[in-house]
Amino acid sequence: MKIEYAIIIKSKTRLESLIDRFNTKAQAKFYIESSGGNFEDYELEHHTFHQSLNALQSRLTNLIKYKIIDKEFLSSFIFSENQMIIVIGRDGLVANTAKYANGIPIIAVNPDPDRHDGVLLPFDPASFVGGVEGVMHQQFEAKTVRFAEARLNDGQRLLAFNDLFIGAATHVSARYKISFRQKTEEHSSSGIIVSTQAGATGWMSSIFNMAEGLVGLFEQNHHLQRPQLKDNQLLFTVREPFKSVRTQTDVLAGLINGQNTLTIESLMPGGGVIFSDGIESDFLAFNSGAVVTVGVAGVGARLVLK
Repeated sequence: MKIEYAIIIKSKTRLESLIDRFNTKAQAKFYIESSGGNFEDYELEHHTFHQSLNALQSRLTNLIKYKIIDKEFLSSFIFSENQMIIVIGRDGLVANTAKYANGIPIIAVNPDPDRHDGVLLPFDPASFVGGVEGVMHQQFEAKTVRFAEARLNDGQRLLAFNDLFIGAATHVSARYKISFRQKTEEHSSSGIIVSTQAGATGWMSSIFNMAEGLVGLFEQNHHLQRPQLKDNQLLFTVREPFKSVRTQTDVLAGLINGQNTLTIESLMPGGGVIFSDGIESDFLAFNSGAVVTVGVAGVGARLVLK
C-alpha cells in the first residue's frame, strides 16, 4: 500500500507544561527561580527541541504530507496502513506510541542527544530522511519488538511496549491473589511490574538498582546478575511484598514465555488498576471479580533501523 501521510508524534516540553500550569512564561520563571531552580535549562531544552522539530518538518515537507499529533491524543487517534509514524522526543515516547501503531513502521528521532540516551532513537533530525524514503519505497530494515499483553476475564486487553503495572491507583497496598507455575498465594504489596525485553532498561532496571543498593549496604562488592531477556520473554516482580498471617511472599518474580502465563485475581473493592508504559490515564479497572492473565502478545511494534 502506498504511504500517503507521515504522522509526527511529539509531547510537550517541560517549559510548555509549566506555562500550561502557571498561565504565562513569566509566572513559570518566577516559580522555578524562587524554588532555587535553573529556568535557563528549561528554556534551552525547549529551544533545542523546537529547533529539531522545525528542522524535521522542513526536510519532511519536500517528501510527504504530514500531521502533528500530541502525545495526549495518542489513545484516541486511529492510525491507518497508508501512514508512517515519526516519533520525536524521549525514548519513552516511542514506547507510548508503539502500542497504538498497529504494526505501522515507526521512525524514532532523537531531538537532543545531550539529554536523551536514545536507546530507541536511532535517527537525528537529518538522518531520519533515509528512514522516511526507505518506508515510502518499502525498502527498509525494521526490528520487531514483542508486546506484553494483559487480558481481563471480561475480554478487555492492554498492550505494553516496556512494562505493565498491576496494583492500586494510589499509595496503598494492593490486595490480590497471584498464580504462577502451579503455585497460588495471596499478596499485599505495592503492585506488580511486568517488563518486556525493551523495558528491561527502564522501570525494571530501577528495581534492580534499588535491590543492589540495599544488598550492597550489608555485602560489599555484591552485584545482582541482570537477566538478558529474549523477545519472547517477560520478567515480572512484586514490589514491596508484605508477609503476614494472611499474605505470603514466595511468588515474587519469574520469567513468562509462550509456555506459561501469570494470573492475578483482584481482591480490591475499588481503586485497582492496570496501566502500561507509564500512561496512568489509559488504564483498565482491576477491582474485585477481575482476573487478568499476563503473557507475551502475538503482535509487536516495527521500529525502523538506520
